[in-house]
Amino acid sequence: QVQLVESGGGLVQAGGSLRLSCAASGRTFSSLVMGWFRQAPGKEREFVAAISWRGGSTYYAGSVKGRFTISRDNAKNTVYLQTNSLKPEDTAVYYCAATESISSNRISDYRAYDYWGQGTQVTVSS
Repeated sequence: QVQLVESGGGLVQAGGSLRLSCAASGRTFSSLVMGWFRQAPGKEREFVAAISWRGGSTYYAGSVKGRFTISRDNAKNTVYLQTNSLKPEDTAVYYCAATESISSNRISDYRAYDYWGQGTQVTVSS
């Protein structure tokens, strides 16, 4: 089992930044592929970003590429999502997810992830 706890969400004005964190426990963190997803009210959960076991590969949704950065610190069992130039359409609950095995063609498929955090709310005002 893997336990994931997100933090760092909040209310920010458009153009602002937030750094989301996700602390993992229960498994060897460095063996996990980590992802961030988000879900706005009335919408499906959507992929935001993912990072490979050692951080050598990162993946982004087109809507956040160039504004968001995913990173991980395996010594701290933590994955981060730095969100810059936030827009009102970025408003959502952001979820951290993990899996021990995934093919690259499924990296953006939320159904491929086995473990989920409880989510942290990000609200961007215009």
